[in-house]
Amino acid sequence: MKRLAIVLGILVALGVGGFFLFKQYAYYLPGIISNIRDPIADTQAVTWAQGPAEAPESERPPNIIVIVADDLGFNDISRNGGVAGGLVQTPNIDALASQGVSVDIAYAANATCSPSRAAMMTGRYPWRFGFEFTSAPVAFSRYLSHGDENALRRPIFHEERVADVPPLETLGLPPSETTIAELLQGRGYHTMHIGKWHLGETAEMRPEAQGFNESLGFMAGAGMFLPANDPNVVNAEVSFDPIDRFLWANLPYAVQWNGGQRFRPEGYITDYFANQAVSAIEANRNRPFFMYLAFNAPHTPLQASREDYEALSNIPDHTERVYGAMIRALDRGVGQVMQALRDNGIDDNTLVIFTSDNGGAWYVGLPNLNRPFRGWKATFFEGGIRTPFFARWPGRLPAGTVVEGPATHMDIFATAAAAAGAPIERAVDGIDLLPMLRGEQGAPRHDVLFWRSGPYRVVRAGDWKLQVSETPNRVWLFNLRADPYEQNDLSAQEPQRVAELRALIEQHNANLPPPLWPALLEGPVRIDVPLNAPWTEEQEYIYWSN
Repeated sequence: MKRLAIVLGILVALGVGGFFLFKQYAYYLPGIISNIRDPIADTQAVTWAQGPAEAPESERPPNIIVIVADDLGFNDISRNGGVAGGLVQTPNIDALASQGVSVDIAYAANATCSPSRAAMMTGRYPWRFGFEFTSAPVAFSRYLSHGDENALRRPIFHEERVADVPPLETLGLPPSETTIAELLQGRGYHTMHIGKWHLGETAEMRPEAQGFNESLGFMAGAGMFLPANDPNVVNAEVSFDPIDRFLWANLPYAVQWNGGQRFRPEGYITDYFANQAVSAIEANRNRPFFMYLAFNAPHTPLQASREDYEALSNIPDHTERVYGAMIRALDRGVGQVMQALRDNGIDDNTLVIFTSDNGGAWYVGLPNLNRPFRGWKATFFEGGIRTPFFARWPGRLPAGTVVEGPATHMDIFATAAAAAGAPIERAVDGIDLLPMLRGEQGAPRHDVLFWRSGPYRVVRAGDWKLQVSETPNRVWLFNLRADPYEQNDLSAQEPQRVAELRALIEQHNANLPPPLWPALLEGPVRIDVPLNAPWTEEQEYIYWSN
């Protein structure tokens, strides 16, 4: 009897211990399940379809390349200051501006990944078709809801909405929308996607079904740059960030080619995407092509190639050094693409647009990513939505000029369509930027722009910007002409203007469809400090819905 009691005690202890271990490490399950369902094969060769010889370059419509960085802070490129006070130079990205046109005020369509990319693809506010939130696994949102126990503000998880969330792979761009790839494909363009997608994973939502002839990249929101134990990688885990912990536990080092089995890419993934872009340009030099090159740098997980990391030995902080090395690789990739255009004799007939999907992330823990602007990714303060926007088209756009915005991600659609001579047969919210980029008098401009994520809603009308938040229940009003860095909230002094701008928001939101899926999580994001800064009562914050 005594022996039985001991055995039962051991079993109970094992069961209790197993339960707590499972609870502690359950967030590893999505990655484990994914690898079982969709195994990752060894590295495989990619051969881009070879374009046939067509009309001489001077008689062809222009090639169009849209290069998108991921979570690039406004201050990450040396033109705007640069990482570590300018110790990380970005000469190739800067050259896009010095050889082309820079828009002084350019905005992401949203402050997080998926909706911004949906706006680029369609030229429309993504919430017009219900694409309001960034797609993420339920397990991810639930894990983030635990938050920081020492924080003054805690996340809110809506368990009651879980049953209304469709399967993750279906959270994407509705096939009923017309993408820029589909529009250009209809004009005889060969269309290619390289890099991040994050617009749905079902057969009808994948790039190949949304207008791209060829696709190489990953479908989810983030990916590893190298395996964590690769001898050529230097990692910087951000242990205070639950997002980072979830990514390290679940992200694969893998890509897909035209919807096939996932396989391991070759080398550091930023370099891999750049090399593949070079190969794709070489294969298509004799026909008009559209390339959507969506790097995942410098999105977390923070991983640098050892070579880039060692080149920045003058940066003392390890995390900032890894981050800077990622920017260095991104800039090198842009340079390789531009050199490939020159090497293949098609530089003068190629429109290149460079931007980022949103601002730098608060959860990286580096305080200067979006300086001089306030705010982060997942806020509609300028730091969360101000992005670089450079357009280079030799001989067609004046080199080294700066034009007054605002411009937005939605404008990429209409601008690319105009360059290609493709008529747009549906209403879009973006405008053709070419007249503005050429400096023409009377060029179309945005008088009013909107942003929204759940109950957090924003309008910019002329120089005035109103932010309306439900949690906390407050508004911010700024005159961006006089106060571009949003330091002086004028809402108390300008109640009539607040009312007028509120009315614009309400008018814009009238008759919009419900979101395609509900927001499960509302999380606090402080405006002026990163995630690793201590909490204090006076810190301003918003709650971001996703």
